[in-house]
Amino acid sequence: FWSDPLNTPVLISAQLGLMAFALAVGIGIPLGVVSALYHGRGPDHAAMLITTLGISIPNFVLGLLFILFFSLTLHWLPVFGWGDSWKQMVMPVIVLGTGGMAIIARLTRASVLETLGQDYIRTARAKGLRERYVLARHALPNSIIPVVTVLGPLLAAWLTGTFFVELIFAIPGIGKFFITAVTDRDYSMIMATTLIYSVALVAMNLIVDIAYGFLDPRIRYD
Repeated sequence: FWSDPLNTPVLISAQLGLMAFALAVGIGIPLGVVSALYHGRGPDHAAMLITTLGISIPNFVLGLLFILFFSLTLHWLPVFGWGDSWKQMVMPVIVLGTGGMAIIARLTRASVLETLGQDYIRTARAKGLRERYVLARHALPNSIIPVVTVLGPLLAAWLTGTFFVELIFAIPGIGKFFITAVTDRDYSMIMATTLIYSVALVAMNLIVDIAYGFLDPRIRYD
């Protein structure tokens, strides 16, 4: 399945997925940590509002709103295409990454809040350790495992194409390719794209399982 015409869709979907994943993780985890640290205060309420909107608005609706505002109204970004200019990548990456960012932020917030309530965190604070040290050394490493569990399947799904985003922005990735194959009843291509997703999902889950051993010394594999 690395030969034409599937080679280009694989690479395009991988590019889109990796950039959206980097955006989601780069914003979602810090946003969740800040929300947990300011629990019940202004930053927490603002973060919860942002994540609620990110989860509630479907990506195809968000994509249409982005096209209407940034392309048709302000004329800042092109409507369709991929690869000719960095401007073509802005809207698809943001639209695809928004939902994942919201999920990661909420999961990070809940995990950090749970960890901050543990006895060993109170003991570390009672010893007079600085709050930044307590957070970086004790809280975050123990809070990240539930987040990592979600990252594997999320990245696998994004690397292998997303139907709505690729259709809305006319991106020739695996998602758009899969829909075309279904429409044309091209069963060999349907099986090929399904195989790509299956392999990616198994690989990401394996990487997540291996990462557990590095993140938590209590976890060991025989």
